[in-house]
Amino acid sequence: MAASPSTSEQKQRILEALAGRQDGLSRGEIQEKTGLTSLDPQVARRLLADMVQKGMIRAEGLTKARRYFLVQGEAVTTLPIRRGKFIPSPREGQVPLSPAGEACRALLARPLSLREPVSYRRELLDGYVPNETFYLPVEIRQRLATLGAPKEPEHPAGTYARQILQRLLIDLSWNSSRLEGNTYSLLDTEKLIEFGETAEGKELQETQMILNHKAAIEYMVDSAEMLCPNPTTVQNLHALLMENLLANPMDEGSLRVAPVGIRGTSYIPTAVPQVIDECCRQLLRTASDIEDPFEQSFFLLVHIPYLQPFLDGNKRTGRLAANIPFIRKNCIPITFMEVPLEDFTEGMLAVYEMNRIELLRDVYVFAYERSCARYGAVKTSLGEPDPFRLRYRTDIKSIVREVVLAGQTIQEAEAQIRAYADAKLPKEARTRFRTVVETELASLHDGNFARYQLRPSEFDEWKCRIRGGEGDHA
Repeated sequence: MAASPSTSEQKQRILEALAGRQDGLSRGEIQEKTGLTSLDPQVARRLLADMVQKGMIRAEGLTKARRYFLVQGEAVTTLPIRRGKFIPSPREGQVPLSPAGEACRALLARPLSLREPVSYRRELLDGYVPNETFYLPVEIRQRLATLGAPKEPEHPAGTYARQILQRLLIDLSWNSSRLEGNTYSLLDTEKLIEFGETAEGKELQETQMILNHKAAIEYMVDSAEMLCPNPTTVQNLHALLMENLLANPMDEGSLRVAPVGIRGTSYIPTAVPQVIDECCRQLLRTASDIEDPFEQSFFLLVHIPYLQPFLDGNKRTGRLAANIPFIRKNCIPITFMEVPLEDFTEGMLAVYEMNRIELLRDVYVFAYERSCARYGAVKTSLGEPDPFRLRYRTDIKSIVREVVLAGQTIQEAEAQIRAYADAKLPKEARTRFRTVVETELASLHDGNFARYQLRPSEFDEWKCRIRGGEGDHA
């Protein structure tokens, strides 16, 4: 009996089948033309979704009408696939990098086969002395404090988070899920969280992931006065984030006792349960002793994913745990707004393989500055307006107006935004443009629709279609 093709071989067959097909192929056609008809449809869909997420192919349409296309300009014969991981070609750069961050990225550009396998290095944790060792230099901590520190720190813990809770639930749930490859749009996420409406054509796991984020954020805010980076908090965070997503419910919130592997890296996490337990307790004790909220936040973001204490969901646990000091001290939270998946992934890989934190630090600082700009608690300290939004102000308003006047659904809006960006914007601006436009649409309300040159009746008609109910200006 012939051996089943590996994942990388399956992907190569798919790329070859799509080559030269201007009209694309459906999932069924792909399976037929590649000889992968024995694959379960769910497995095939996940394989294709993974290729879309990695930029190998693109998808258009919903559910049964969805068709897949080779990414324009890619040559099938030169696509680098190693150990099942696609290495994308140069991408849109959004996060400004320090020289040290650029150096980390250059090292990660080497083929995976040339990067030496490494295991967990406990000395990274052992060598950290709270309030003496700093991953964030003083100038960075001061800048972030200027942007995000509370104006009235005497208020009870969690006061600020409760004031912005609805927006925080949507922003953090969406962005953290997006960094896991979730394909829900920002508008999809808003409808799910606010109205319980599941987006069409999405996997059940994607819906569950977002609802789990919502529950985990609510848990942190509800327990703000007692919130601290201890085993109880972090393990309960993990249990909430992974509810109904692991094969064994006993693994939800439990430290792992089995080995795990991480695709696309030479890093091999420790498989010794005693070491996992000891290091998890040590890293949380260390974090609890860190006085600066920004240093504590970044420390958790580095060390929880690096240890991989859980069977799955370590990065999303780290992202939410990074908000523990901010919720407790009424700082602006970090929602990872506008952070590209590639940048976050490379930042974590630098930690995994080289114990270098500089690239992830650049991503973290960018993410926190974007969160501060989003929530605007200290607007006067932000200086000049966002040059990106200023530069593309006309385009942003134009596409928002087009979407509203067309009365488009969430899925239709997503396709329209992408088409507009591809047609009118340079490649390096498209990803952020789509995020900004989705944010503008999600923030559209009765008090701001006029800036898009919309009449009350036009806005009401759109709002009734996508949200249901009668318009306020009828």
